[in-house]
Amino acid sequence: MRRGRRGAPAGEPGSVLADETEGYLLAQAHRDQAQREAEELCAGMPWLTTAQTEELTAHYVRRRLDVTRQLMLGTVRRAAELRQEYENRYAQLRRALLRRHAAGACAVLACAAGVGAVAGVLIR
Repeated sequence: MRRGRRGAPAGEPGSVLADETEGYLLAQAHRDQAQREAEELCAGMPWLTTAQTEELTAHYVRRRLDVTRQLMLGTVRRAAELRQEYENRYAQLRRALLRRHAAGACAVLACAAGVGAVAGVLIR
């Protein structure tokens, strides 16, 4: 899913429908490409009968789609792993930044209190 590209946040009905449509069209494009490749392969083997050509074409398309599916699932899995790694690192960096800001604020308050105390002593 791509967030924010279409204007609708991920998970909303419009976004889900667009993602499903995009996925369907992508799958059809892969299927059509596999079909063309199978037909080109069979065209190079003129001795095949019509039934053999159809069987080989169907087998090639099935195998090609299985390979494509496995590659896409692997990509999705890796993207999820990377997202988790980045989210964990981002959380660590946020905590470190918060600690630094808190320490800086404490230092500023301590300095202000010290200056106030010194000023109070000098004024008396």
